[in-house]
Amino acid sequence: MNTQNTPVHIKLWHKDFWYLSIANMLLAMSVYMLIPVMPLWLMTDRHMSELETGVCMGVFGVGIYLLGPFCSYLVQHFRRNHVCLVAIGAIVVCLLALMIPPSSVFSVLNTHPTALCFHRVALGMFFGLAQMILSSTLIIDTCESFHRTEANYSASWFSRFSLALGPMAGLILSRLGGFQTVVIASAVCCLVGLFLISIVRFPFRAPTDEVRKVSLDRFFLPQGKWLFVNMILVTSAIGLLMTTALTDWFYGLMMVGFLLAILAQRFVFPEAELKSEIVTGLILMSASFLMLLLQTDDTLSWLSPVGIGLGIGIVGSRFLLFFIKLSRHCQRGTSQSTFMLCWESGIALGLFMGYAFCSTCSTIVSLALIIIALLFYHFFTHRWFLSHKNR
Repeated sequence: MNTQNTPVHIKLWHKDFWYLSIANMLLAMSVYMLIPVMPLWLMTDRHMSELETGVCMGVFGVGIYLLGPFCSYLVQHFRRNHVCLVAIGAIVVCLLALMIPPSSVFSVLNTHPTALCFHRVALGMFFGLAQMILSSTLIIDTCESFHRTEANYSASWFSRFSLALGPMAGLILSRLGGFQTVVIASAVCCLVGLFLISIVRFPFRAPTDEVRKVSLDRFFLPQGKWLFVNMILVTSAIGLLMTTALTDWFYGLMMVGFLLAILAQRFVFPEAELKSEIVTGLILMSASFLMLLLQTDDTLSWLSPVGIGLGIGIVGSRFLLFFIKLSRHCQRGTSQSTFMLCWESGIALGLFMGYAFCSTCSTIVSLALIIIALLFYHFFTHRWFLSHKNR
């Protein structure tokens, strides 16, 4: 049995990279599928108030931080792919707990508001660990060193697609079979992702003896703090938007915007000034949120989701590269985890604010957050980034 040889991949888009990228997308989809349908289930079937619903959806963002400090210890002390598989398996268990029938002695797990909040924390905790290991370790380990930035950039697009594909699938499945059908589909996405990761062969690494059990390695990049704050403003606006009554058609058009963002980065921005990319993306998002407020005709209802997808696609992918450029030697994985944290915690914060406090003004608050993010980036973050980047 040959466990010492490391596979050599001359090209980035080899079989293992495809498997891990698709697994990354399916894992994110499993969580995003719940976002448009679970709040309605909480309020109608579990009779939770808007504040309780907001807290329940928002504490997911707390959960993603809880295992992060132990990520480096876990992947260096145990087989990193096995830790990821265990985390995904735990996500499946959390999802299936939502299907416990009311007559069961364990029904308190999905009926009591406090238990449901703990469920969301646990879901975020295992999702955060699985995503950190996937993005900071497994995807990088399947690529040669000269492909790693491209690998991070490309794989992140797959998880970004899930922001549109997940809610779209959740709404369609909910309409066809109800909330339990969405939960089953979400668990199936995790299981398929688990299978794809399990068939990838990773090079063997002997466990490291002297590893700190708690550290920021593979968890959080302190020197990226202002990028972190700036990105949270953007994703909080997206989370707020997702609390409004969006349709599967809206998310489908967001996916069109994501595809246009890839084309724009390939053909429009290669020779453009560095600052122009994020500024353009945030202006597009501002205009799109303004269209949502106006919506005087059908054209605006078509353009706004495309513009939001185009804007968040441009901004998200560029901020990801900025995090990489801020990282020092051997901190690439930490930069990926930090980006994931600001992306997911921003969405969770937006969900909390939308259901708990801004149910009647979510779009207005979203527009305000995007404008603040634009001004913050233009007058501070970009200049700060240029003076602190390491690559």
